[in-house]
Amino acid sequence: MSRTALVVDDSATIRQVVSFTLKDAGFAVVEAVDGQDGLERADRQRLDLVITDLNMPRMDGIALIRGLRARPASKHVPILMLTTESQDSKKQAARAAGATAWIVKPFLPDKLLQVVARVLP
Repeated sequence: MSRTALVVDDSATIRQVVSFTLKDAGFAVVEAVDGQDGLERADRQRLDLVITDLNMPRMDGIALIRGLRARPASKHVPILMLTTESQDSKKQAARAAGATAWIVKPFLPDKLLQVVARVLP
């Protein structure tokens, strides 16, 4: 049975690159255009991994993480923050909300898969 990843980013290009990388590694991928869309999609299916951007319209990545952590079904799902931001204050806010790891864009697909392998049981 393949694992399912939710990829949340307002950039279609980033969603495509991340989705392609994960699909190539055997994941089923669900895409969302922002945090609100991500929460709605998370409510419809079981997830094994979430990868989200920080800065998005309607709902940012921190609010998405808080929303996911408040739901029993996604309370323990690994959540990776994939963003151009690198400030410690943003990282601390994400960690406090429940992010599992932080990856700065641009990223190498192999590096993303290494982090994914590290956070998944």
